[in-house]
Amino acid sequence: MKFSLRRVDEIKKDIDTAKAIYEKIKEIAWKSGYGGDMKRVSAAVYENPPNENFRNVALWIHFGEQNVFLQDADSLIMKTDGLLEVIRYLKQTFPGISRVTSYGRSKTAARKPLNELMELHAAGLSRLHVGMESGCDDVLAFVQKGVTAEEHILGGKKVVGSGISLCEYVMPGLGGKKLTKRHAIETARVLNEINPAFIRLRSLSLREDLPLFARLQTKEFEPLSDDETVEEIGEMIQRLQVTSDFRSDHIENLLQEVEGKLPEDKPKMLDVIERYLKLPTEEKLIFQLGRRLGYYEKIHELENPYLHQRLETMLTDTRLRGEDFEELIFSLKRRFLV
Repeated sequence: MKFSLRRVDEIKKDIDTAKAIYEKIKEIAWKSGYGGDMKRVSAAVYENPPNENFRNVALWIHFGEQNVFLQDADSLIMKTDGLLEVIRYLKQTFPGISRVTSYGRSKTAARKPLNELMELHAAGLSRLHVGMESGCDDVLAFVQKGVTAEEHILGGKKVVGSGISLCEYVMPGLGGKKLTKRHAIETARVLNEINPAFIRLRSLSLREDLPLFARLQTKEFEPLSDDETVEEIGEMIQRLQVTSDFRSDHIENLLQEVEGKLPEDKPKMLDVIERYLKLPTEEKLIFQLGRRLGYYEKIHELENPYLHQRLETMLTDTRLRGEDFEELIFSLKRRFLV
């Protein structure tokens, strides 16, 4: 989609529309004899909504009516007065909201005066999700991220200093084979400077329509194998000196159990990585295949004899057909990209 700013009055009309739908579902809940059980009625509305707006509000009710995400892209780019008006109106219209979250960019946050970010937090902006991707300037330049490591640090420290909870997203594998070491080291350095509330992994996976995929075809970019990506994550974690929640909550990440609270859970997280890397080659391949097919989440699940046998058979069949295993994993990972 092409980026465009929306007017404050437009956004407030959207909030009014959501409120009208909310009141309609509440009315149905009372009239249908459910004693105002909105959660039960919202499930029925979600299954058979008159339009997509009803479906969205019904889903929000089902999940507790407490959290709101301001979509889409970089909401911080709005003038602060306008964003403040939106947040205040939202909280006024839905007083039960406890958390307001949005996406943001480091560069935008770096340009915002600290006092404005503090105003946004006081108005109700609780958390920002920022796609840091890397703390290495060479990687950031190569993928045309449009930001530098120092801008990541400045923007991140401002958000943290304002009281807004900051979630930084890191992309293991983004430096490829050439920059993997520096990607890990510099990303850890930048995260140490910022000390965000959350660090989340989103391991690299490529679609054919992305510019980086073309560089892969010309060998200008050499992607990491799953094993190399795990090693890179270990290198980064080893160097982290933060008090962040570390999450690996995405299907693109091979080792979903590499997560915890830093620094106390660092030994446990590194132990998971070491256990994986010490597996025999065949067991690694079986785990990779099982993970990408959705059979496995944790390493100990390799002990399930039924799943192990099934995946072993699949691996054998792949070899008999002459398929390249890395290509197979690459194609399986692409299924989760939208």
